[in-house]
Amino acid sequence: MVLTVEMREQFLAEPHVGALSVVERPDRAPLVVPIWYQYTPGGELWIRTPPDTRKARAIAATGRFTLMAQRISPTVRYVSVEGPVTGTGPSSDGQTREMVSRYLPPEKVTPFLDFERTHIGEHIVISMRPQHWFSSDLGPA
Repeated sequence: MVLTVEMREQFLAEPHVGALSVVERPDRAPLVVPIWYQYTPGGELWIRTPPDTRKARAIAATGRFTLMAQRISPTVRYVSVEGPVTGTGPSSDGQTREMVSRYLPPEKVTPFLDFERTHIGEHIVISMRPQHWFSSDLGPA
């Protein structure tokens, strides 16, 4: 069953770990990596990454990427979006906290933020406007 616009946007707004896909080199299959993301229905999708990663360089070179989110229970459901990058810039403290709070329980947020600041370092935010959608729920209607 193909998802309605409202169903697919609501599903994408849930905190799934996404699979980001971007063409890195024309002679290879796309680079695919797991990633945290944020999305509000009707808005743009955004990710955070250190600026010198393979994915950040590939996205900068191509100007677009795909993100797929899925679940397997109670039914197999997925949403894939692809579109152009609409902005890239430093990750603010607010964006960092928003993203970490989306995926971790409250008591783990501050320790993770401290670890990221001391061991991982600077991040950028890359925003994308979903342009092409592909979705389905493979469970019973």
